[in-house]
Amino acid sequence: MENTVSNNPMHGITLKKILEDLVGFYGFGTLGELIKIKCFNENPSIKSSLTFLRKTDWARKKVEELYIRTLPKLNN
Repeated sequence: MENTVSNNPMHGITLKKILEDLVGFYGFGTLGELIKIKCFNENPSIKSSLTFLRKTDWARKKVEELYIRTLPKLNN
């Protein structure tokens, strides 16, 4: 069971950290193109995006999937 947790790239990473990393890497403009949700395209902010993502499972899943795909680029 411990190996499953330690192999999970999302283990211990908060939604806020994920969003801050993605915005830092892509910016809200590109992020809004990659994931078409209103909170990234109209008056975007970390706070409003977190509020939406915490309530909306499908959007959070898309953000987490993008984060996993982006991790190798973030670590370079």
